[in-house]
Amino acid sequence: QVQLVESGGGLVQTGSSLRLSCSASGRTRSIESMGWFRQAPGKEREFVASITWRGGRTEHADSVRGRFTISGDNAKNTVFLQMNNLKPEDTAIYYCNAFGMGNYWGRGTQVTVSS
Repeated sequence: QVQLVESGGGLVQTGSSLRLSCSASGRTRSIESMGWFRQAPGKEREFVASITWRGGRTEHADSVRGRFTISGDNAKNTVFLQMNNLKPEDTAIYYCNAFGMGNYWGRGTQVTVSS
């Protein structure tokens, strides 16, 4: 099992920045990639960004590319999401995800962007 704990959410104004962090514990050697998803009220959970532990390949959703940047420290089993130029439509619960011999989720952290 892998346990994930997110931090860094909050209430900010349009145009602000936030940095989310997610720390993994447990069977971390099984992790192949980590990423972020988000779910806004009344909407389905959607992909935001991911990073592979081997090679550090990153992917970002079209809706956040150029504003959000995922990075990671696999030695510390931690992944970050730097979010710049936040918009009200970025308001959601952000969930950390880890994949590898299983698919694991954190409990989420709320990000609210006011207009």
